[in-house]
Formats: sequence, C-alpha cells, structure tokens
Amino acid sequence: MSRKVMCVFGTRPEANKMCPLVKELESRKEIEALVCVTAQHREMLDQMLAIFDVHPQFDLNIMEKQQTLTTITSKAMLGLEEVFRQVKPDIVLVHGDTTTTFAAALAAFYNHVPIGHVEAGLRSFDLQSPYPEEANRRLVGVLADVHFSPTVNNAENLKRENVQAPIFITGNTAIDALKLTVKEDYVFEDEALRQLDFGARKVIAITAHRRENYGQPMENIMEAFAHLASNHPEVQLVYPVHLSPYVQEVAHRHLDGLDNVLLVQPLGVADMHNLLARSYMVMTDSGGLQEEAPALGKPVLVLRRETERPEAVEAGTVRVIGTDRDVLIAEAEELLREGERYHSMAHAVNPYGDGFACRRIVDDLLYFLGEKDLPAENFFAK
Repeated sequence: MSRKVMCVFGTRPEANKMCPLVKELESRKEIEALVCVTAQHREMLDQMLAIFDVHPQFDLNIMEKQQTLTTITSKAMLGLEEVFRQVKPDIVLVHGDTTTTFAAALAAFYNHVPIGHVEAGLRSFDLQSPYPEEANRRLVGVLADVHFSPTVNNAENLKRENVQAPIFITGNTAIDALKLTVKEDYVFEDEALRQLDFGARKVIAITAHRRENYGQPMENIMEAFAHLASNHPEVQLVYPVHLSPYVQEVAHRHLDGLDNVLLVQPLGVADMHNLLARSYMVMTDSGGLQEEAPALGKPVLVLRRETERPEAVEAGTVRVIGTDRDVLIAEAEELLREGERYHSMAHAVNPYGDGFACRRIVDDLLYFLGEKDLPAENFFAK
C-alpha cells in the first residue's frame, strides 16, 4: 500500500523548489503524491505550476487584495484542516519559511499529521530580518517530525537548538530545478527579454522586494541602480519588478526613462533561471537567487544586512553589502572592472547542491516512513 505524501506550498519561491520534488515523488511506486496549494501568490504560483507541469489536487485560492499575514495564516489553516481531515496524509511536506509553510505546519500539528520540513535549518538569527520568514522557519523547526537540511551548516543550526527529530543533509532542490530549466538554446517567454542582446552589454540581473527593505533602504537601492545605469553605458540592468504596489511605485519612480534599465513583470522560473545564466552578475535581496546564481557561476551582491545562507559567502561567490547607496555603487563598480574579485567570485564552488537533492529527500523520507532500510548518503559540498 502506497504512502500518502502531501506537499503544501503557496508562493512562487516555494513552487520553484517543491515542484521538482513533486515530480520525484510522483516517480516512486511506494508513494501516492498529492499537492495542495494555498495560492498565497496566485498569478506567480500558476506560472510555476505550468512550467513544471504540476497539477494540484487541492487549491485553496486564499489570495485577496491587501491581504495581511493574519488573513493568510487563518485562511490557510482553515482550508488545510479540511483537506487534512479528508485525505488523512501519512506526512505533509512544507518548504522553507513562508507564511503558508508555517500555517501548514501548524494545521498539520493540530490534526496529528507528521510534518517534513524541506530546506530546514536556515537562520539569520534576527527575528525581524527577514520578516516574517525567520520566525516562520524557527517555528516550523519546533513542529517538524523530520528535517531535510540543504547543508551541513543548516543541520548544525538545528542541533544547536536541541532539535530531537531526525535531520538529513540533502542539498537544495533549487539546484535540481536548474537542471530542468536552463538551456543554451532557450527562447524567453517574455517579449522584452527575447529582444535583448545579451552580448551587447554586461547584463546585471537585479531584484529588490524584501519587507525589511521598505522605506529608506529601498530608496537607497533604487538610487544605486539608477546611478549604475546612468554612469555605466556598458551595463544593462534587468529588473523583474515584484507585484507589491510599494515596490512597483518606487522602482518606476527611480528607473523609468533610463534606456539601459529594463523593467519587466515577474518572470516564470524558466525565464528567470535563463536570465541568471546569461547575466554578468546579480544584485538582489532575494534568498533563492543566492543559491541559484552561484550554481551558474554568477557573482552575487546581497542587498541586505545579513543572510541566512552563509555558505556562499564563505565559498566566496556571494558578498553581503547592506543597503547603503554609496556602498552598493562601489561594490558593483568593483565587479564591473572584471578584476580578481569578479573572477574569484564567478569561479567559486557552489555549496548548495549537486542536482540530486530531490532524490535524497525522497529516499530519506521513505526511510523515515519505514519503507527503506537505509537513508540516502548525506550531501557534502566538494
């Protein structure tokens, strides 16, 4: 009799990392793979589901205008409680640190359903940054019955917190996703990207959307982007602008009218991955891009005060530079000179995975459920 394994997610970043895992689960005869989406993000989530050809059995469709963390949490928990009662899964898998992740873990706990935490053990050690993600992942860490940590460092974080549940080191499923999406002959879905000559200028892929950067930090970031575009005609900035009304307003106010800044709608995962692959460097406050860009040999400047992904900093492919306007400009200009720093960052070893994280997670899950005699070998960066 197959085991019912339900993956729950609701945002584009979760889908990017969970859809490859769903496909691996579906390939195993011992497992009945089920998917429930909350649609905390609707449009961006649907893009991801289509790209990976994942078809949820349950869609809570909770997104509403001006939704708050409270409304997301409460609506997700109420909907998930009904789904869990109906399906009675053997285990629920949640990912990372979103509000959907926390709501799903708490709903599973209340309904006595075991919880598996994918991408477990990341820590910034500051509950306010990133907000609310740091709190979400710590809370899920308390509730989870089994932890799938991408790196040794993540697993050690959990051990220091005296976590008693099993911990497996698997690599990050984001690297698995790249194997499915990045292609030399890829044709972009976004019309503006199709028209872009990636050989004419040094393309900098940029993103900025974190809540903790709202206000003066975001103004500083946009001013730095505008300065780089205005003072470096050899550069092309490409910015998929988050759908947040605040981010949309500040981005367009600072960057509209600059001929070497391309503002586009949020990209599907295949477009985003192939944009990274063809870029010169990346400037971002995103978490996931800190994992994906190093795997593609692209230096990353992180527009935050801290990172819960220190492995790439230690490896030398990521630099955390904060949000001071002048620092951002100086750090970017240093890399644009193509000196030793750029080349050392571009050729650093990616510490996040080898493309087989999903296989390890499913093997470890079957071991945890008593369906296999041995777990997978832990992932260790070379």
